[in-house]
This record gives sequence, C-alpha cells and structure tokens, in this order.
Amino acid sequence: MKDERLLAFYENVRQQVELDQRAGGRYRFAGPGVKEYAERLREEMDRRRLHYNPIDWS
Repeated sequence: MKDERLLAFYENVRQQVELDQRAGGRYRFAGPGVKEYAERLREEMDRRRLHYNPIDWS
C-alpha cells in the first residue's frame, strides 16, 4: 500500500472518531472494529516513519 493511501485511511478513521465525539461520544460512525483497524494502520505508519495526527480516543 502506498504511503499516501495509508495516511488517507488513518485520517478517515480519525475524522470519524472526531465526528462521534462531537455527537456526544457515542461511536456512531466508528464501529467496534475501527479502533483495532486504526491500531494496525498506526503500527504500519510508525514502521514507515510517516508523520500523522494521532487519534484521540477519549
């Protein structure tokens, strides 16, 4: 997978989580498997030493 696509996937998840937080903290857009998926993406981005904005899961 190209770096740009990997970053785009991660950014999409980050935006979904942000929307959920704005909607009252319920995970409406980001389903239960999304956090695991985002973690796998983050691990790969770290391995490639890519710069990204981390997801705030709080």
